Amino acid sequence: MDNNEFYVVLGFVISSKYRTKVLKSLGENIMMPTEIAKDTDLRINHVSNVLRDLKDKGLVVCLNENTRKGRLYKNTDFGLEILEFL
Repeated sequence: MDNNEFYVVLGFVISSKYRTKVLKSLGENIMMPTEIAKDTDLRINHVSNVLRDLKDKGLVVCLNENTRKGRLYKNTDFGLEILEFL
């Protein structure tokens, strides 16, 4: 990934306080969306939408994609790299 792509994704995250909150909340932890919602004081539907957006950008990964309830998320190495700039 070149610097330009990195800064495009960084701008994508910074442009939304919800994305920033969710990325920071995850940190180096593994969490469920309900835990993130409680930690960030965001509604669960907002957290789910943000996680989908962050996943599409390669910033977070779902560890148990095939389950309906109790999905676990964590930041990717790229997500942690972006987190250093926040």
